[in-house]
Amino acid sequence: MKAVILTAGEGTRMRPLTTTRPKTMLITGGKPLIQYNIESLKNAGIKDITLVVGYKKEIIEDYFKDGSDFGVNITYAVQDGQLGTAHAIGSAEKYIDESFIVLNGDIIVSYDLIRNLIEKYATRTDNSVKSVLTLIEVDNPSNYGIVSMQNDKIVEIIEKPSVEDAPSNLANAGIYLFSPEIFDAIRKTGKSERGEYEITDSLDIELQEGWEILGLISKEPWMDVGRPWELLKCNQDFLEKMENSIEGEIEENVTIHGPVHLGKGSIIRSGCYIQGPVFIGENCDVGPNTYLRPYACLCNDVDVGNAVEIKNSIIMDGTNVNHLSYVGDSVIGVNCNLGAGTNLANLRFDDKHVTVNVKGKKVDSGLRKLGAIFGDGVKTGINTSVNPGVKIGNNSFINAGCVLYEDIDSNTLVSTKTNLTLKKLTPKDED
Repeated sequence: MKAVILTAGEGTRMRPLTTTRPKTMLITGGKPLIQYNIESLKNAGIKDITLVVGYKKEIIEDYFKDGSDFGVNITYAVQDGQLGTAHAIGSAEKYIDESFIVLNGDIIVSYDLIRNLIEKYATRTDNSVKSVLTLIEVDNPSNYGIVSMQNDKIVEIIEKPSVEDAPSNLANAGIYLFSPEIFDAIRKTGKSERGEYEITDSLDIELQEGWEILGLISKEPWMDVGRPWELLKCNQDFLEKMENSIEGEIEENVTIHGPVHLGKGSIIRSGCYIQGPVFIGENCDVGPNTYLRPYACLCNDVDVGNAVEIKNSIIMDGTNVNHLSYVGDSVIGVNCNLGAGTNLANLRFDDKHVTVNVKGKKVDSGLRKLGAIFGDGVKTGINTSVNPGVKIGNNSFINAGCVLYEDIDSNTLVSTKTNLTLKKLTPKDED
């Protein structure tokens, strides 16, 4: 058994975080998203993995190389153009000569789910079964591809039916097991109305030609990470499973409750108070007198100054959070610098859900608490305040004393001018 992971997309809903990297290389729980699926495949006994890459592929290739450091064998297939899931899978054909698992790089699955897929496929010894789809129960069928089934066989796949017309509430989860014959169906697949080659159309071709497709109704947990606040939720889930691991230095008079990962070359200075789970990568400098609350994730080479508070946030490589700052429920890109007294608010004063601008539309995050999203290279001056749900693009500069209520594009300088009243003191005033 082999595997294909689809990781060629741009991840535009994650902007500005994906302006400089593929979405699957965003860090959560101290690792890139895609690494969790590679580890799940390895744990399920699958070590031959093809990554279908495209957008900023060199970042993925430089990190994973041939996969030997991760205990697997990795090859790379390049998808030229974003032309749909069937097109992406077809890009890997020359590396596949047996049955294979297909995963999306931003849908994180457990190895138990992968093993269940393999076991489902293995229960049928005849050659008529060519595909197995993972299915999940959903509340609103109109948002998904919904299947009609007889026993465990899929007889029809309907894309986004109305609630009244839906044959079931079982949705295609986008996690597949295919035999190599799927490539024959992909070659026969035409473009959809969206101008893409859809894998569901390829599956319809298999059904029409008499091949059997099985459905596996999964109860195993999995995570779809498509928007910035889902990255934070994923971070929470992985840190909750983290065990205590101390490889760096902890000075005297540090208080720690709960599990902490402290990487090599990192130091927690005197007076810090840490409530785990907290992840601190390599070569970080924390404190003194810093308060790290649950689900704080500091990647590598992060400096956190005196009297800083960080809660439920991801701080990426090379970022400085200077003294007297607060970071709550936020995602901060690489090589940022938060000036002293920077406050990233995470709670609306009216206590309503925080909305975020995603691809030009305001989206309800469903969260009462959500802070800021910073791209790479953002710098804030002293006493900057950022309101909940605000996004700041790459390499923008926010001058001292600014209060931000709306998103800031990349490469933007933001300043505020205050009218000062100056009065010359007289001897009488001085008395």
